[in-house]
Amino acid sequence: MEVYVDGVGMVPFGKHPDRSLVSLMVDAAREALQKSKQSEVEALFVGAMNPEEFTGEGNVAAAVADAIELAGLPSVRVETASSSGAAALAAGFYAVASGTYSSVLVVAGEKMTHLSTPKVTKILAEVIEGYERNSGASMVALAAMVTQAYSHRWGVSHKRLEKSLCRIAMKNHRNGVFNPYAQFRKEITEEQYFNSRMISYPLRLYDCAPITDGAAALVLTKEKRDVKVTGLGQGSDTLAVRHRTHLHMFAACRSAAAQAYSMARRDPRDVDVAEVHDAFTCFEIIGAEDLGLLDEGKGWRAVDRGRTEVGGDIPINPSGGLKARGHPVGASGLAQAVEIVRQLREQVDPNIQVKGARVGLLHSIGGLANNNTVVIIEKSDTPVHPVSWEPRYERPVEIDRHHRPDPSRVSKEGILDAYTILYVPPEGFPSPLVLGMVTTYSGHRILARAAAPTTFKVGERVVVEKEEDTFYFMRYGFTQRVAFRVSRTLRGWRLRLKRRIRL
Repeated sequence: MEVYVDGVGMVPFGKHPDRSLVSLMVDAAREALQKSKQSEVEALFVGAMNPEEFTGEGNVAAAVADAIELAGLPSVRVETASSSGAAALAAGFYAVASGTYSSVLVVAGEKMTHLSTPKVTKILAEVIEGYERNSGASMVALAAMVTQAYSHRWGVSHKRLEKSLCRIAMKNHRNGVFNPYAQFRKEITEEQYFNSRMISYPLRLYDCAPITDGAAALVLTKEKRDVKVTGLGQGSDTLAVRHRTHLHMFAACRSAAAQAYSMARRDPRDVDVAEVHDAFTCFEIIGAEDLGLLDEGKGWRAVDRGRTEVGGDIPINPSGGLKARGHPVGASGLAQAVEIVRQLREQVDPNIQVKGARVGLLHSIGGLANNNTVVIIEKSDTPVHPVSWEPRYERPVEIDRHHRPDPSRVSKEGILDAYTILYVPPEGFPSPLVLGMVTTYSGHRILARAAAPTTFKVGERVVVEKEEDTFYFMRYGFTQRVAFRVSRTLRGWRLRLKRRIRL
């Protein structure tokens, strides 16, 4: 059964100090219902990542249903970390496509800005695998290491990549100027970008999406409308980033994209406009490559040539993306869907309207790319491919489905696959904190801390040591190794001395 989009709604993203999460969701839901031709819905699907910790609210699906006078209907909450909004859309889609319901309301939201940045960072980090989190890894630190791995894999110099990331940030802020729902409606300059503080090398402040409050909603129905959902795919990957086959791309995105293209009988060349998850600017490049929208390893060149601008051949994030519209984690995926629908209905500002757009795609990342969703939405009268059509999307997906327990011992030497200098580390860790992904000669990839805060080169040979439950890496050489052992011995003596003094 075909599934169509009826009314859509969204509240302006940003800071809403006097509003509750439920009230934001209710406003978005009411707008979607008011704009819907559907007289009633039969079920409610709600996306939210972690309202229990962000706002102290639980059972939000029932709360929203009650507040919009839908109590009595089935109400279900869906959670897949930062792709929860897109996952709620998927749940609603399957409910209608299966014939279980004729129409459903999908709502998603998150409220975050009332908390301090360290508190929000801590809550967001809870989706990271335990060992990596306890080693000091945050979302931005892992994203920075993925960026380094991408740069090394495709031979892109740090200076060239920085220029591309700057262009993405500038583009999305420029697009946000014309989006009344965007948190940031002001352009930034190249000078502002490069003068912004380094958060986790090589990612700066303007490479990171902001902390945001927001909500979005739409109605799905079996009744024919002008826009329909034609393709949907979901993919997962290992929770631990260090356990993945590749660091420079996201296999879960490629898996989800393959499913979505196949269901829609489309391929990347059919896509007229895309909303790509850009919680970090580098994700826009990697995501576009994973989706097949840009050539693998050359996405940064497409950015430099303006191909992803509104007037380019593959416009990406004309809404401003997560970078400028904002990133209320549970809502972002559904907000992307609302943006695509409005593009196809030509209901956006002319400055960000993609002319003649008929097929749109949204790409939502959950966690550090381990629970991802891709959705294709198109105008209902768009010509379809003939029965003999075969998809041309070719992006290899390698996911090791065998759970890998961490080794108790590893080789003393290895190769540095990626690293970052984290200048805003989680509470309790020193700043700067240097973290690295090291593949040891015994074949294990581990996350390790640098024995001393210094710069490294991806691909260089390093020495690995273990102290208690933590791995440390350092430059290859006898002197560094001896210095590490001496410093750890002295540290142990100091700790024992302090204990004796206390006694």
